[in-house]
Amino acid sequence: MSRKTFFITGANSGFGLAIATAAVQAGHTVVGTVRSEASREALGKTLPALHPVICDVTEFDRIPDVVEKMEIEHGPVDVLINNAGYGHEGILEESPIDEMRRQFDVNVFGAVAVAKAFLPRFRERRSGFIVNVTSMGGMITMPGIAYYCGSKFALQGISEVMRSEMAPFGVHVTTLCPGSFRTDWAGRSMVRTERSIADYDTLFDPIREARQAASGKQLGDPEKLAAAVLTLIGSDSPPPQLLLGSDALRHVSARIERLQQEIDAWKSATVSTDG
Repeated sequence: MSRKTFFITGANSGFGLAIATAAVQAGHTVVGTVRSEASREALGKTLPALHPVICDVTEFDRIPDVVEKMEIEHGPVDVLINNAGYGHEGILEESPIDEMRRQFDVNVFGAVAVAKAFLPRFRERRSGFIVNVTSMGGMITMPGIAYYCGSKFALQGISEVMRSEMAPFGVHVTTLCPGSFRTDWAGRSMVRTERSIADYDTLFDPIREARQAASGKQLGDPEKLAAAVLTLIGSDSPPPQLLLGSDALRHVSARIERLQQEIDAWKSATVSTDG
């Protein structure tokens, strides 16, 4: 793969840091966003070859100026890794709407705002690659992460439309759908709603306890994910979505099988409305 310029949101931890590290080591130019001066300084020390920039993806109006300034300083971007995001855990009935709004501001509106800052540039250059990091939680659901799954389902659908609209201009769009990896997603990065309704204890308490116990011990290796992303970027025919992790493969495959069974079981009702 020829040398490229990457723009990676949320580059100071998790998948963002892993992809940034792999890209820098492969000789690519990498610009990475962080939300604070302290994070910018820390990232500069961790990856001296990376170009850190302060950019909160929820400051929607500021993003186009950040992108313009960055391209003036570092040249046209070839690859956008839309990685910034976080997890929310909480029973739906217990979780305040404000927590849902914040989840969607970061995971959906922030990602879309960043993508929209690049779409005209990629379209005019007739090249570019957008990787929107969703999750297996954008294709399946689990109790206790309604807001998170909702945000990732939304980004998954938007990305599919974005892919169709940008394809005529030679711009690739792929969603990255990881399973459980050894990142801070289930640790310090996750927002957890306090429990308040005892009726849900039997269902949810074991799920929360198991997730916290497994944090940092997941099967998925972020470095291997980063290597897979570089392979993806080098492909001439990338897929609409790329599952990463054996658990993602297992859960999504099972969901597809159940969906087909449901379609078959209710087929007569489905076609009965024609006429």
